[in-house]
Amino acid sequence: MDRAQIPLNALRAFEAAARHLSFTRAGAELCVSQGAVSQQVAALEARLRTALFRRLPRGLALTDEGRALFPVVADALDRVGGLLARIEAGQPREVLSLGVVGTFASGWLLTRLRDFERACPQVDLRLSTNNNRVDIAGEGLDMAIRFGGGAWHGTHAEPILNAPLTPLCTPEIATRLSDPTLLGRELLLRSYRSEEWPAWFRAANLPCPPLRGPVFDSSVLMVDAARRGLGIALAPAAMFAADLRAGTLVHPFATTIEAGSYWLTRLQSRADTQAMALFRTWLLNAAATGA
Repeated sequence: MDRAQIPLNALRAFEAAARHLSFTRAGAELCVSQGAVSQQVAALEARLRTALFRRLPRGLALTDEGRALFPVVADALDRVGGLLARIEAGQPREVLSLGVVGTFASGWLLTRLRDFERACPQVDLRLSTNNNRVDIAGEGLDMAIRFGGGAWHGTHAEPILNAPLTPLCTPEIATRLSDPTLLGRELLLRSYRSEEWPAWFRAANLPCPPLRGPVFDSSVLMVDAARRGLGIALAPAAMFAADLRAGTLVHPFATTIEAGSYWLTRLQSRADTQAMALFRTWLLNAAATGA
């Protein structure tokens, strides 16, 4: 589609209608009639040669194409509006939307956000956390920090840092663990990656005991359970360094396993913005230097 021919008013009408699932309420927001919104959306659908809404007796429902388009349009309009407001206020900044796996956000990034603000004051960082399941395009993100092996379809990935997993528990539980064979007497907290504990026991040359108890989709929540004395978590010690320094958690055994690394990712089809380039440079430098 020729950029000069993109129907901006139709995109505004679509975004408002998709948010309200109503042409009437969208028209009220945009100060135009319900019919005007309907016509703008119909013109956009004709240009795209696909339906964006299903017209129901009471309201609207987005089609698959509409659901895919909505977050992209909403994010773009929000960015334009935000930038215009900042320019008007004499404070131009570029928005960077970043998805971050929760463990990295709480254990590494948050402690360094002041450094990033000082280094890149022109970047307006917007963070959303996840449990490593992220849809960059669908969520309107510029980049995402993930944990894994670095291979995600359609995604360019750059390694940030390694994060070997090791058992973490309270000092009280650690006093009962004079030997790794005693781990079988404790509750071993599990992540949704079911292969991690068996891999750790193989690395320790021990049989894996029966695994029971809750399964967590977040390492942050799992380690919080360990911090409360509910069991032993297998997690990246580097992301919980503050707890280890404070003594609220200890790692009773030296054995670690490599289950993945943290990666900075973006869509291969997405060209870098200045904000993306600035964040990448700062992030990789901070990770390499340990700053």
